[in-house]
Amino acid sequence: MVQVETAETGQGSAGSRDTGSGAWRARIRRAIRIGSRPGPWKRGLVLAALALLLGLFMLLHAKVPNRIGNLGSLAETFLPWFGLFIPVLLGGALWRRSASALVALLMPVMVWLNLFAGLLSDKSHSGSDLTVASHNVGADNPDPAGTARDLAASGADVLALEELTPQARGTYEKELAKAYPHHTVQGTVGLWSKLPLSDTEPVDVKMDQGPLAATKPADVKMAYNRGLRTTVVTDQRPLAVYVAHLGSARVNPRAGFSTGQRDAGAQALGEAVAAERNERVVLLGDLNGTMDDRAFDGLTSQMRSAQDEAGDGFGFSWPAKFPVARIDQILVRGVEPQSSWLLPATGSDHRPVAAGIRW
Repeated sequence: MVQVETAETGQGSAGSRDTGSGAWRARIRRAIRIGSRPGPWKRGLVLAALALLLGLFMLLHAKVPNRIGNLGSLAETFLPWFGLFIPVLLGGALWRRSASALVALLMPVMVWLNLFAGLLSDKSHSGSDLTVASHNVGADNPDPAGTARDLAASGADVLALEELTPQARGTYEKELAKAYPHHTVQGTVGLWSKLPLSDTEPVDVKMDQGPLAATKPADVKMAYNRGLRTTVVTDQRPLAVYVAHLGSARVNPRAGFSTGQRDAGAQALGEAVAAERNERVVLLGDLNGTMDDRAFDGLTSQMRSAQDEAGDGFGFSWPAKFPVARIDQILVRGVEPQSSWLLPATGSDHRPVAAGIRW
């Protein structure tokens, strides 16, 4: 009996030693696995790289070349929307628990805020001397009479209309006559005013290009003219007003972002404003581009955006049902924008824009 108990006791001791060594081996393997896992600074390096690239892209957007499909201008047209990639990358960084990605995200956040933070607050002030408005009324607008009544109800002192058709022109003239005793129409653009107008003339925004352009008679060109310049006579000092509807910008597989006609018009407008002798100038119109686009450097170097200076938000105006870009502009020189806002949608595919200015 004694011998058996001793043997059993010996076997039990050996089993205990085996169990103890196995536990130690398990702990060692677990420590190795934990040690081999990437730390928070090594996780999500791809996300960190993407965040840095996004920040650099927004910071250096003016350096993106236009040689291939006008990619630079296309990116600048929708530049504010690149900020949507920030929360996407943030979600990925939190999911990966990546410290490096979170730190890298500070760059695109700071760049975006530097570019657009000023548009997130309401900068409007009361006390304007004159209210101006602009609207691409749309060639396919099914209700020009209703659009005219809505615009007259806005109370604007000066109202610019673009994309007027011969069929709808009479309707606008009739419906706006009571509120605006003075008006001029030059081709497909017009200006209605509560104040007298003088020195009105068409402005060539280069809708005709190529060797045959010079051979077309003036009356033929006037039928599709898209620019005008006039003087609004005020109680203070005269105000030069330009109205323009620049050529369309289109995206297609072969040419990419096609903006040749629009860019030529922007350059022509910039030259016209530079030659303008009146110190007080307002430009109203559908410019088919945002003021972030380098194509408008000739204008933005001389004039200020009323929306940027005195608006609330981005003021996206197109397309009317779900606006993603502000291509309808009010630019000023020599006057102070006090407020800028969007008017209610009409039957057009553009939203009307308005601004209050002060001398």
